[in-house]
Amino acid sequence: MRIGLRLLLGFFLVLGLALFVVLRIFLEEVKPGTRLAMEDSLVDTAYALAQLAAPEMKAGTIAVGGFAKAMTALPSQQPRAVIWEFQKNQIYTRITITDARGLVVYDSQGKDIGKDHSRWNDVLKTLRGEYGARSSAESPADTERTVMHVAAPIRDGDRIIGVLTVSRPNQTLEPYIQRSRDRILRWSWGLLGFSLVIGLLFTWWMASSLSRLRAYANAVARGERAELPRMGRLSGNTEFTDLAQAVERMRLKLEDKAYVENYVHTLTHELKSPLAGIRGAAELLQEPLPEAERERFAANIQRQTERLQQLIDRLLALADVEQMRGLGAVDPVDLAVLTRELLQASEPRLRLKALRVVNEQGQGGVVRGNRFLIAQALQNLLDNAIDFSPPGGALTLRLTHEDGSLMWSVRDQGPGIPDYALNRIFDRFYSLPRSDTQDRSSGLGLCLVKEVSELHGGEVRVENVSDPTGCMAVLCLPH
Repeated sequence: MRIGLRLLLGFFLVLGLALFVVLRIFLEEVKPGTRLAMEDSLVDTAYALAQLAAPEMKAGTIAVGGFAKAMTALPSQQPRAVIWEFQKNQIYTRITITDARGLVVYDSQGKDIGKDHSRWNDVLKTLRGEYGARSSAESPADTERTVMHVAAPIRDGDRIIGVLTVSRPNQTLEPYIQRSRDRILRWSWGLLGFSLVIGLLFTWWMASSLSRLRAYANAVARGERAELPRMGRLSGNTEFTDLAQAVERMRLKLEDKAYVENYVHTLTHELKSPLAGIRGAAELLQEPLPEAERERFAANIQRQTERLQQLIDRLLALADVEQMRGLGAVDPVDLAVLTRELLQASEPRLRLKALRVVNEQGQGGVVRGNRFLIAQALQNLLDNAIDFSPPGGALTLRLTHEDGSLMWSVRDQGPGIPDYALNRIFDRFYSLPRSDTQDRSSGLGLCLVKEVSELHGGEVRVENVSDPTGCMAVLCLPH
């Protein structure tokens, strides 16, 4: 399982568990909390009404007095109140009064007058001087619908002469309870959705940062040219940035060490042949020789010296390109125009071998890149085509568009590439003998072309062609 998925699952496991516990507590506390608030308000109402009923209770006129008339008219009132978007047009409060024996002497609904309520907790406890309240079913047949009863003592001095009970159906609170539950659930789902977005972003950030670091490390391990990944603004100066910089420092140290070792080894090997030729010719020149022989050995020294100079120059150029991690400033480069300039500079060599140039590049071949590096790559491909072309042959240059890329190609009529060399022509210091002189080049030209093409996000390939026989080099660069 990928680390991004693990992080996401772990995040939602913790979040889901916390949300489940908190949501359950909230939902379980809404109903009792609302009923406690109603009970609190009923306590105030019961004690206030008990004070008002006390004078008529003392006088024995509680059933026919002004208090009874006022309370009896209470259910007919229409408050027209708007509470939390709910319309309240009815009074649900019921008031009953019992005497000191627990017998009902007044009922605002007239149902229980004369009944004995002394066994109910609201009356029983209040007559004892305790707080009396109960919640019981409206009727034995409907136990789901309950009524809250809260009582207050009616006193004559310190003596309790009666009990006033205020009752209200709990069902009247359901709209408010349901509204609270709906709001809690709605906000909980919203919080869960918001947390999902945050979790996805957080997981994407960590997974993408790790993925870029892994891709960079794998590219370095494969020996590819790779740029240090940018962690982005969200990463800031975090451990990811420190890790990326540590990997980059390690890469540079390892590459520098391997680069120096490799170049010292290969350069030492390649310098042996021209140095041996120079030393042998120099030793022979110290002896008496005919003029023709002297000139031949002197020319050999000059030729080997030029080979050494060419080797060093190309090695330095290749080293500069290989050390590049990316292009700096880029400019529009017209490949057709650049090719005409290179052909003009190569005209003396073309005339020397009587080569005919067929330039079919046309117009509109513009890419963005480093003009100097692209010119070096094209010059190397053109030089190879000239070197391997037979005298009087033809070079064909084309520029075509294919899948958003420009395909620059040069085709010669030489012998082609031997099968054994097809997989090695891009190796450093590997070269084939020229058809006319049998001399070998530095073996760095195609290697330089490959580095330049990769630096520009393109590719290079060299392949044999037939009809007529020859070789074609293709440099593909993004349009």
